[in-house]
Amino acid sequence: MEGRMFGLETPLMTALQHLLDIPDGEAGGPGNAGGEKQGPTRAYVRDARAMAATSADVKELPGAYAFVVDVPGLGSGDIKVQVEDERVLVISGERRREEKEDARYLRMERRMGKLMRKFVLPENADTEKISAVCRDGVLTVSVEKLPPPEPKKPKTIQVQVA
Repeated sequence: MEGRMFGLETPLMTALQHLLDIPDGEAGGPGNAGGEKQGPTRAYVRDARAMAATSADVKELPGAYAFVVDVPGLGSGDIKVQVEDERVLVISGERRREEKEDARYLRMERRMGKLMRKFVLPENADTEKISAVCRDGVLTVSVEKLPPPEPKKPKTIQVQVA
């Protein structure tokens, strides 16, 4: 499906569409041998798809940052919230389709597969105080802010009379 049909002709959408349309043989896998230029790996393409398909809201509150992600159909065991490289918040999970032997799908419209988002946390985020709550298919991750630094008091130097 072309992005032009929906008015999505921005450079970002063009780059994402290019990543999503890479054939399996060109994905930098074992079938690509020799001195040929390596393309993106399958893992990179899978993660790019997951990040493009996972929408999130980020809110700044007086004492914390809130990251809100829709995760319908996922339980708390299916969702991972991690902090990488001391400042990158990673929210990931995977939705799997229920397989029943006697059932045949007539239409499959719900998105299945991996979901992922990465956020670079601000300098004043306290990575030791992170909480996550999943309620009614909405995951809310709260990251508390560090208290503002105390203003430095001027140092008074006593002048001696010579």
